[in-house]
Amino acid sequence: MNLETFKLRRRALRWLSGLLAVPVLMPMARAQNGRKPIRIGLTPAFVHDEYGLMEEWRRYLEGKLGRPVEFIQRDSYRETIDLIRLEKLDFAWVCDYPFVHLKDRVRLLAVPLNQGRPFYRSYLIVSADDKARNSMRDLHNSVFAYADPYSNTGYLTPRYQIRQIGEDPTSFFRKTFFTWSHRKAIEAVASGLAQGAAVDSYVWDTLARTRPDITNKTRIIDRSPEYGFPPFVAHRNVNAEDYQSVQFVLIGMQHDPAGKILLDRLNISGFVQGHKSMYDDVAKMMRAFGEF
Repeated sequence: MNLETFKLRRRALRWLSGLLAVPVLMPMARAQNGRKPIRIGLTPAFVHDEYGLMEEWRRYLEGKLGRPVEFIQRDSYRETIDLIRLEKLDFAWVCDYPFVHLKDRVRLLAVPLNQGRPFYRSYLIVSADDKARNSMRDLHNSVFAYADPYSNTGYLTPRYQIRQIGEDPTSFFRKTFFTWSHRKAIEAVASGLAQGAAVDSYVWDTLARTRPDITNKTRIIDRSPEYGFPPFVAHRNVNAEDYQSVQFVLIGMQHDPAGKILLDRLNISGFVQGHKSMYDDVAKMMRAFGEF
């Protein structure tokens, strides 16, 4: 089965399951005073298994907004994209690739600050014991782990880099597979399951802070140019009041003692409004593959 057929079949199954149910990361918040819960989608980034932290953040947002809040999480970026299209989400923290892909279905709400700046990179990693490979070209004919078909740093960027050195990304590696999260891509290289991977710098840096036993088994051999950090977005049908309220709370977290504690645990410095032009380089790479 080729990659495109695999993606289409997986997409169809995920889309169908999305029609049947929308599993939530936290217990579903009930409407209070007749007001519907605010539904926030989360993609499978590092915080995917940080359930305690996510519950604390959800409660914080509820308290600040005076509204019930639901965090809704799926196992791939595509599933979150589908939930947005099905209008099952009001807001979502998505990768920059899905943000560009969704076009006018969403509006930019806020951009997290990664080490004080609204940018991040793609890290090309190999095993810490691998001293022979020091560039993408050196990974030719290797086993390579991709994070997700809709990940910029974990799929779009490495394929674009392969194009830039005059090679075909569909045949450059001996074998490729998807891990469906950046953390799992890092673990695949650390365990020897893959000889290389391209991962979100924020995820690698955060994991280096919390689980150095994993990242110490990998080595960064290349860093991409900077891209706009994965943004918070609002569905285009979200009303102005809800849009402004959620944006105000996110941007205000860095000025609130409890908010600052949560931000530190999330390993981000805060949120800013950002601008769509921050994602022009991602759109450029998508156009190179006929995807925009």
